[in-house]
Amino acid sequence: MNLMYLKYAVEVAACGSINKAAEKLYMDQPNLSRGIKELESSLGVTIFERSSKGMKVTLEGEQFLKYADSILKQVDTLENMFIKGYEEKKKFSVSVPRASYICEAFAAFSKKFADEDEFEIFYKETNALRAIKNVLEQNYRLGIVRYAEQFDKYYKDMLESKGLTYELVTKFKYNIIMSEKSPLADLPEIGFSDLKNHVEIAHADPYVPSLALSEVKKEELPDMNKRIFVFERASQFELLNENTDTFMWVSSIPKKLLKRYGLVQRECAENNKIYKDVIIYKKDYKLSELDKAFITELCRVKRENFE
Repeated sequence: MNLMYLKYAVEVAACGSINKAAEKLYMDQPNLSRGIKELESSLGVTIFERSSKGMKVTLEGEQFLKYADSILKQVDTLENMFIKGYEEKKKFSVSVPRASYICEAFAAFSKKFADEDEFEIFYKETNALRAIKNVLEQNYRLGIVRYAEQFDKYYKDMLESKGLTYELVTKFKYNIIMSEKSPLADLPEIGFSDLKNHVEIAHADPYVPSLALSEVKKEELPDMNKRIFVFERASQFELLNENTDTFMWVSSIPKKLLKRYGLVQRECAENNKIYKDVIIYKKDYKLSELDKAFITELCRVKRENFE
């Protein structure tokens, strides 16, 4: 396989057009088009759907491009290693659940790069399945997986089968957060029935990869008639602050964040479910000094928020 063809395919996908990609690659459009066709022919797959609107990546093409991009990055790193005077850029990557205590640890960790001339950091918030895939397929160094304790065996068996090391970060019960102006904030004790007429802010991410979202919801905290699903943490805090009818189940939130958004954190006496945050990485991967520094910050913030 011609490595240049991989580069062609990645550039065409990024541009969505043969003409634009040809301009960026400083080559003729017919030669680029021919190279893409030869690549598809050699692989026996269709990477792009052609139309008058441009080049659209197929499902097979998406899978191919993930590996192509990874290969090109590795080749680039290999070439740079042998350039005289080359000093490797510091890199760190972690894929995590949407958790404020983890974000606080990452923010503290990021300050360690203040005196560095070059560095590259990836912090991806996502669900458990995607975090595992990011470590296995997308070259993320670390991942943190969150799941209900009742699925402990399922996750441990899966992580073992995929050649991943796993270590417990923390165990916890979900708390409830709401605006300090919410009627819930004035209750002496909050039960499940008190939540029924309020709007739950939730993440639309299944905790167990093999189960459908509808099935997962049955296994999670009490079902609600009114829900708003969000994917970004910033939007959830704005909603909670502005809409006093909303609430959210969360792992422990740092006090300074609660104060910033005018929120209150409360326990629910009826909630007895235990959850786990587990850090994962490939068994053949040796933790770098940066990895260890992040884990140190994570443990520090965990102690401050959960103990």
